[in-house]
Amino acid sequence: MKSLDEYLQDAEVAHGHLCAGQVLGVRLAMLGLKKLGIDDPQGKDRKRLVTFVEIDRCATDAVAVVTGCRLGKRALKFRDWGKVAATFVDVNSGNAIRIAAKESSKQLAREKHPEIEDKNQQQMLAYREIGDEDLFSLQWVKVDLPPEEFPGYKGERIVCDECGEGINFRREVRVNGRVLCRACAGERYYEPM
Repeated sequence: MKSLDEYLQDAEVAHGHLCAGQVLGVRLAMLGLKKLGIDDPQGKDRKRLVTFVEIDRCATDAVAVVTGCRLGKRALKFRDWGKVAATFVDVNSGNAIRIAAKESSKQLAREKHPEIEDKNQQQMLAYREIGDEDLFSLQWVKVDLPPEEFPGYKGERIVCDECGEGINFRREVRVNGRVLCRACAGERYYEPM
């Protein structure tokens, strides 16, 4: 694995700026990989890892930089729970660990660097220095991954009986004997004009 500073440089380039969320995300991902014993996530270990992220903010971009997991590779899974947390799953062993940023880390940053007035700068520095045990909570968990959730899964494509669009990875819904995409089944996030 790269050093913290190297990953932070990569995260800054990928995200467009460096902020406290990037520092948390890099540290969180590095810890998850360490706990799983994955030391080359973008090389020899790249197919071993699936990562679930729980927020669509800066930390998630940093997690992707460190792990090499991407939505398009089917190795990054997003759950919109609004938490600075991620679960790292070793698909070879089945081991999984969920790591979440502790809310108390913000207060620790204030206590550690009261001389820094800018909250982001204060947290960026403190989050580099605070120990893992004070920054994160860790929990070994079980994650059931059906075959269609694995990177590289090649499944059948089904056509929605309503709109005619293709549906991949068993995401269809069956309603009254009809095969529907989630949008036509009433789960759409948009309204047709």
